[in-house]
Amino acid sequence: MKARFLRKVLSPVLLVLGIGLLTYVGKAYFGMYEEQKQLTEQWELQAAALQHPAPVAGVPAAKVATVSAPQRISSNDILTRVVIPRINLDAIVVEGVSKQALAKGPGHMEETAAPGQPGNAVITGHRDTFFRHIVELNKGDDILIRRQGQVFRFQVTGKKIVWPQDVSVIRPTPDPRLTLITCYPTYYVGPAPKRLVVFSKLVDTRADTGSQPVTRGAAQ
Repeated sequence: MKARFLRKVLSPVLLVLGIGLLTYVGKAYFGMYEEQKQLTEQWELQAAALQHPAPVAGVPAAKVATVSAPQRISSNDILTRVVIPRINLDAIVVEGVSKQALAKGPGHMEETAAPGQPGNAVITGHRDTFFRHIVELNKGDDILIRRQGQVFRFQVTGKKIVWPQDVSVIRPTPDPRLTLITCYPTYYVGPAPKRLVVFSKLVDTRADTGSQPVTRGAAQ
């Protein structure tokens, strides 16, 4: 009788909790999708401005042609796109690693180098959204950074599992590096205790023609 009563009471309670959880997760994913959609539109506008600078009132067209779009866009507003063929990732990176920022996309640690520039650029992402599959990356895989009309091709050099207190992985470097960080284990229930770090180095830079370059990492 008691067991039957508990089942009768608990069943609807658990059902309501399940529906509430699914609604919360669905709302979060929908918001993330909408944010990425808007950011992608902004990134494409910036890319178009780089290829076809708009006329400036009162300034001769010949002179406008000599002024690059990045000079007319604040450095804080320049968007970065990260593409990882191996895991089919294509996302716009946001500035900052706050909870609000990471709900929109992978976040660039503002105190680290800009992706593609000399130094260690660090990008973090949630293990249950954008960076779910970076654990699958192997040495030699490509990570493409599309920024300011250029494609910076980084190549994975290794992976490492560290404690959150280990700040050695974000230390500056003299050469262009890209470090990706997410929580670990990937499928841990609750706040994951460790961090997965993927290291990569810049191997070449080319003009961004608007089409995704064919990479060695994509073909492996």
